[in-house]
Amino acid sequence: MVQNLRIDDFDYNLPDGRIAKHPLAERDSCKLLVRHADGSIEDRHFTDLPQLLPAESMLVYNNTRVINARLRFHKPEGALIEIFCLEPVEPRDYAVSFACNSRCSWICFVGNSKKWKQGELTMELNVGGHDVRFSALRSGREANASIIEFSWDVPEVTFAEIIEAAGEIPIPPYLNRSTEASDSSDYQTVYSHIDGSVAAPTAGLHFTDRVLAEISARGIPRRELTLHVGAGTFQPVKSDEIGEHLMHSEFIAVSRELISELARTERSVIAVGTTSVRTLESLYHLGCLASQGVRPDELPQWYPYSPDHPDLSVKDALEALLDSFEGDTFMASTRVIIAPGYKYRIVKGMVTNFHQPRSTLLLLVSAFTGGEWRQVYDHALAGDYRFLSYGDACLFL
Repeated sequence: MVQNLRIDDFDYNLPDGRIAKHPLAERDSCKLLVRHADGSIEDRHFTDLPQLLPAESMLVYNNTRVINARLRFHKPEGALIEIFCLEPVEPRDYAVSFACNSRCSWICFVGNSKKWKQGELTMELNVGGHDVRFSALRSGREANASIIEFSWDVPEVTFAEIIEAAGEIPIPPYLNRSTEASDSSDYQTVYSHIDGSVAAPTAGLHFTDRVLAEISARGIPRRELTLHVGAGTFQPVKSDEIGEHLMHSEFIAVSRELISELARTERSVIAVGTTSVRTLESLYHLGCLASQGVRPDELPQWYPYSPDHPDLSVKDALEALLDSFEGDTFMASTRVIIAPGYKYRIVKGMVTNFHQPRSTLLLLVSAFTGGEWRQVYDHALAGDYRFLSYGDACLFL
């Protein structure tokens, strides 16, 4: 069973010196490891990607934008309290929450929590020429996080503007450094425009306008969807067997137009990043849930492996999903875990980075490569590839 897989089998030695602490000066100048369908591997550069994509393919990427999710408040006596915004609670919708002009609530991690027993935390800001008093109040608990009610006294200012002024980009913890001014642009894809992530969909960081234009010039359609990356993406699997690991939930939004296109296309779908992979594959399974009369608002972690899964065609599953909602955009959340034993339904190729040992992202890659992830990673380690968020890229076909 998939749940009995041992995480020790997905471990490898990653020296700190192989973790890229900063991106290259030119995003698209990084190395690109290409693993072909026959298992062969070649070393290329990311600028070669447009020529490497199959002629009859479709590129799908995640348009989420990383928010300044890390807020630092100082108590009057000097204690530093760090609040890390994870996802909105009231209002629940990301766009509506960012547009709020007086208050909203978010699920947050709180650093140095013992120093903040009660009362409001405040800071004074200048936002667009307005002097703003911004406050945070702990109002409840949510699993291992807190519910924080944010409020401010200038209705001309939105929450999006508040955190843009008050917060900082939350770079990954494994970089072992403080956020720098350059991260504000380096840690965003060139096509990001939907606020909501607390981590970048890092495979997309290699793309430039030049590469995207060359892909379009080859007649390969480019499509976008949204998955807001949560802090759980950095959570290692701590249990011996993956069946004991609880996957984090992440918000997805996909246009009706794209779902309809995916239902009928004969093109090979190439996903940019594991977030796009998870979103695309989740659409199929959410459609299967809809076909069983279940409201497709959240995909459970183990549903794809269930004996009750109807195993529909992609066309039938996506048509069932289309019939399940009204409007132009489908929104849900996914907890799916993709691990060896998983059958890919929509994704035929992926662009991705090199992932942490013992991570669910490495499980996803292993599932796509038929368990041959170690061959790829050994080649990369021997070939001086740079790893993790600001590192080099892979193309799996």
